[in-house]
Amino acid sequence: MLICIALSTLAGSKFSQAQTIFTNVADTAGINHQFGVFEGFLGGGICVIDYDNDGYEDIYLTGGTEPDHFYKNNGDGTFKNIIQGTGLEHTFGYMTQGVAGADVNRDGWVDLFITTINTTDTTNTIPRAENLFFLNNGDGTFKNATTAFGLDQMYSFSTGVSFGDFNADGYPDAYIGNYFHDYEGELNEINDATIVNASNTAEGYLLLNEGGKGFRDVYKEYGLKHKGFGFGGLFTDFDNDGDQDLLVNHDFGYKAKPNYLLRNEYPKEKFTYVEKELDMDLRINAMASAVGDYDNDGWLDYFVTNIKYNFFMVNNGVGQAFVNKNKELGTKLFKITWGANFADFDHDGDLDLFAANGDLNPNCTPMNNFYFENEDNKFTERAAFVKVNDYGISRGSVTFDYDNDGDQDILVVNQKPVLYYPIPSQTVLYRNDTPDLANWLKVALRGVDAEMQGIGSRVRIVIGDQQMIREVDGGGSSHLSQNSTIVHFGLGEVNKVDSLIVTWLGGNQQVLTDLEVNQLHTITEVPASKWWAGSSKYFLLALALMFGLWFVSRKVKSND
Repeated sequence: MLICIALSTLAGSKFSQAQTIFTNVADTAGINHQFGVFEGFLGGGICVIDYDNDGYEDIYLTGGTEPDHFYKNNGDGTFKNIIQGTGLEHTFGYMTQGVAGADVNRDGWVDLFITTINTTDTTNTIPRAENLFFLNNGDGTFKNATTAFGLDQMYSFSTGVSFGDFNADGYPDAYIGNYFHDYEGELNEINDATIVNASNTAEGYLLLNEGGKGFRDVYKEYGLKHKGFGFGGLFTDFDNDGDQDLLVNHDFGYKAKPNYLLRNEYPKEKFTYVEKELDMDLRINAMASAVGDYDNDGWLDYFVTNIKYNFFMVNNGVGQAFVNKNKELGTKLFKITWGANFADFDHDGDLDLFAANGDLNPNCTPMNNFYFENEDNKFTERAAFVKVNDYGISRGSVTFDYDNDGDQDILVVNQKPVLYYPIPSQTVLYRNDTPDLANWLKVALRGVDAEMQGIGSRVRIVIGDQQMIREVDGGGSSHLSQNSTIVHFGLGEVNKVDSLIVTWLGGNQQVLTDLEVNQLHTITEVPASKWWAGSSKYFLLALALMFGLWFVSRKVKSND
């Protein structure tokens, strides 16, 4: 078990602060996307994926009633929608919602899981459609593996999907949030009264990956029994014990079912509900959760988005209840928030926070996004100042370094208005143009025993007596979306990292020292099996030597 002790805040002269500024470059970058809403307010999601392993991260955007878009990163700051001819155009027959990627069959190519609420023939009864799963062929095309992986009989009304490896076998598993069990009305009629009277909350899916050959729903087998208006879940190690726990987000939690926090009892095949004892049974309209260690104390904290006020749940360590500190930290501002992302946008050594806001659709009162700058572990809202205060109808959001210049950019899905809307509402790409950025470090993991992208593994860097941690994202960490799996650290004026510790999901640990900054470091796992193969001969030699010495000593004693 890896438990970090309380650490001092990254501060002082070696962590300088830059003047953050972003530029919306969606048009010039070739991003032309709006999410189409079907009978209501739900959707849509984004997945960051390097589908062709060329070192430039691509993006998949769900479309709802509009076609999905799959943008190849051209490596020159622009993107091209290449979905036609990839096999992913099969999604055009569905109303898609969320998306996440992982190398499900461990062949070196990232695959895609896309959730749906309906087919485009708009049949009225829920459940309406199966979710979609595509295997990456490695040649620029994808194979529809929905039936082969056992998903074609799971008709549901699904929202978010997240990948994790809850049994630590190296094959990524998944959690799917389902919003309804059944519902016969039109979604644009949904309100508090219909939600409460419908009594139609749904179970999710807990999908066990069976050796890269298929998924099996082990929801009840692993002790899950909750229902709710699900917006997906987040696999995360909240208690620092080395396995992946599960944080589940539910809409209408104050009238139906709250959020749930499930502790993974690995190696037992079981999850235990611990949300009540840890004060994480939030009765709110939980749209998503962002995860990050905002105060660098070694414990992951969770920003949970909501209609009205968001919740900033601070982790106090094993056995201690979480505390909502949205007021004390400066994030208690009124909006309808969906996506959220922690990242060190200004490279000063702490995590800032972006939040994507948007009214229900229809309704559509314009509301801008939030940008919270972390200053000595308190946050100041500066969206207008840094130029991310877009008034589109925002939903999912992700962070990634699309132009490989070392800083974190932001992509936000905006919905197409159902009724009249006074300003444009197009998906936006914010390029981070902060001048004179300080130093940085990026880390990409390549699992051997662990999941191939390191999903669920943890990266920790040490600089003197100060430390920072990151957890590799498998999806569910923003509304129906998945950030880059490449972890990023801002370093200020620090020009060398003393040590970097990778704790692979499954227990292996690697330590690297004296790392150069302003680089992407790709770290391949050295599994325990290889360590034993390389070291066993020395162990056997030592054992033989010890036996020889013991035999000689016995011989000498017998001669005496």
